Amino acid sequence: MEFFKDTKINFQGRRRVALTVSAILVVIGLVSLVIHGGPNYSIDFRGGTAITLRFSNPISESEVRTALNEINLGDSEVKTISHASGHPDILIRVKEANLETPAVQLVEGALTELFPDNPFDVRQVEQVGPKIGEELKGKAVWAIVVALIGIVIYISWRFEFKFAMGAIVALIHDVLITLGVFSVLNFEISLAIVAAFLTIVGYSLNDTIVVYDRIRENVKKLRASSYFDIINTSINETLSRTVLTSGTTFVVVLVLYLFGGQVIHNFAFALLVGVVVGTYSSIFIASPILLEWQQRTGTKRKKRR
Repeated sequence: MEFFKDTKINFQGRRRVALTVSAILVVIGLVSLVIHGGPNYSIDFRGGTAITLRFSNPISESEVRTALNEINLGDSEVKTISHASGHPDILIRVKEANLETPAVQLVEGALTELFPDNPFDVRQVEQVGPKIGEELKGKAVWAIVVALIGIVIYISWRFEFKFAMGAIVALIHDVLITLGVFSVLNFEISLAIVAAFLTIVGYSLNDTIVVYDRIRENVKKLRASSYFDIINTSINETLSRTVLTSGTTFVVVLVLYLFGGQVIHNFAFALLVGVVVGTYSSIFIASPILLEWQQRTGTKRKKRR
């Protein structure tokens, strides 16, 4: 099935505008990170206590937050966890703080006082120390770095080094923009979000490889054409596949975002942003970087000759 046949869109003719837009978005994200003092890490990285409660009667997240505000824990994360049984749990994530009384006792006391007619059970309590949080943060960064190094090695072997550089710049671009969106919206970065970043890297790379593979084929077939025209032709030839794949993936992730529940809400949101940005970068970042590299190195080689 092809939605776009014989398209002749001049993608590379618009690469300067696309690169400028991307640069602006990346700068906005970086400025937001500086203003906020870095990413808004969850208790997975900062340390803290996760408390799961089950109330006898339904209770809203806003009511729970009201009780937490009374004990100066208003910045805690509150989520509703739905179950097949129909009786939801309330998950409260209290960030690491110098509390004289354990967080569990403070939360239990505040909720009991504010909702005496709605008893609850403490289903689960998980604690993450600040040292463990720092260790997890370091491992998360290393996971992304190792993934990028592996990608450089693979693409350099499978294609050429210049292809690897285009792909890496595109992947860094995707992660920085997604991270910037989270910073602007002040969403928390948890282990699940790190997993989303790695998923975005894999999805974006897959899209880029499809375009790169067609470029490599056309370099051999269209020897009389310029590299500019070869890249444009290759993107147009894979455009239908790109739109179909990205569109179906976006719809699935959107359903996950709308109906998946609060627990995976931010994870699905990160994937939504990543699918859009990853599709965009395979056309307007990876390919233009490849073109710029070819034009500059090609010019130097001609001068040497």
